[in-house]
Amino acid sequence: MHPIWGTSQDKPTGNTKGVKKMRKIRKITRDKKGIDTILAALLMVVIVVVAAVMVYAWSTGLLSSLLVQNPVPKESLNYDSFAFTNNTALTVYIRNSGSAAVSLQTYYVKNSTGAQYTQSNAGPWNSAGGVALTMQPNAVQATVISIAGGCNPACTPSTVGGFTTFIGGNQYTITVVTTRNNQFTWQFTK
Repeated sequence: MHPIWGTSQDKPTGNTKGVKKMRKIRKITRDKKGIDTILAALLMVVIVVVAAVMVYAWSTGLLSSLLVQNPVPKESLNYDSFAFTNNTALTVYIRNSGSAAVSLQTYYVKNSTGAQYTQSNAGPWNSAGGVALTMQPNAVQATVISIAGGCNPACTPSTVGGFTTFIGGNQYTITVVTTRNNQFTWQFTK
C-alpha cells in the first residue's frame, strides 16, 4: 500500500480537487432531497385542503348554485278581480304572473260546509274556437267558474251537503289546477 492513500488525497496522484467536488455534489444532493421532501409534503397538504373545500361546497349545494343553470319556467296565477255573474257562475279575471304559458285543466268550488263541485273537463275554459284556453305570461283572462246547472258540460257535485247556488254573504274556495298539475287556491265572498 501506498502511504498517501489513507489521507484525503486522491489515489497516488495526490490530487484532492476531485474528492472535494464529489463531497460538494453529495452535500448538494442531500440538501435537495430535504427540500424535495418538504415541497412534496406541502403539495400534498394543499391538494387535501382543496379537495376538502370542494367536497364541502358540493355537499352544501354551493357548487350547484355557482354553476350556470337553465331557468325552469314557473307557473304562477293570481286573480285581479272577480264578479258573481249570476247565482251559478263566478267570473274571475286570472293573471298569469309566471314565466310559462298556463293551461287550465280542472277547478274545484267548495262552500263553507265542505260541499264541492268539480269540473275536470276542458269545456269551461275553451275559447270561442273550441281550443283549450292557454294564458301567456302576464296575460289576464276572464275565466268563468260555474256550479250546478250552470256547468256545461255538467260538473260533478260532492255527496256531502250539496249546494246549487252561490248565496250572498257566504264564502267559497276556488281551486284551479293546471295541466302541469299545479294548484292555485283563492277565496271569494258573494
